[in-house]
Amino acid sequence: MSIYRVIDKLEAYVKEGVWLPFSYRIVSEERLIEFVEKMRATLPEEVERARQISKEKDRVLREAQERAQSIVAEAANEHSSLVDTSVVVQQARTTAEIILREAEEKGARIREGADRYAAQVLGELQARLAAALGSVEKGQEALAAERVRRSGEPPEAGERAKAQPRGKSTSPISVAEDTAKMESVEV
Repeated sequence: MSIYRVIDKLEAYVKEGVWLPFSYRIVSEERLIEFVEKMRATLPEEVERARQISKEKDRVLREAQERAQSIVAEAANEHSSLVDTSVVVQQARTTAEIILREAEEKGARIREGADRYAAQVLGELQARLAAALGSVEKGQEALAAERVRRSGEPPEAGERAKAQPRGKSTSPISVAEDTAKMESVEV
């Protein structure tokens, strides 16, 4: 039985007692002692339960505080880790952007240099081919003049056409062949 029930019964019993003048009541001593004994019997049980509840409360509070501290520490670690990761990622992106920009600029400079070099080489090749073609034409003219001088008569129309080609040949093979023929002819 709960201590509160015993107290409630005691209170009800006192109220049922006979009224006397000057606010006194008559109650049975035997019945009153019975309630006190019930209170004594119930009280250690209630006190023990209260003590256990208090201990349990203290333990639960300690565990809750430890858990809360653990959560706060874990959150702080996670936060610093995320901040560090975010800073590292941002630095990596910035570095990658710089490297990419530098690579693109270097590639553009290399392309420009290669284009200038190719234009220069092609210009020199064109000049050499023009000089070789001029030498070929002079050689053919000299050859035709030599034939005319040996034979004593003017060259035929077909030979003139051979001596003076209609168009300029810029094929490297024909230029090389013409140069080789010209070198073999002694003027």
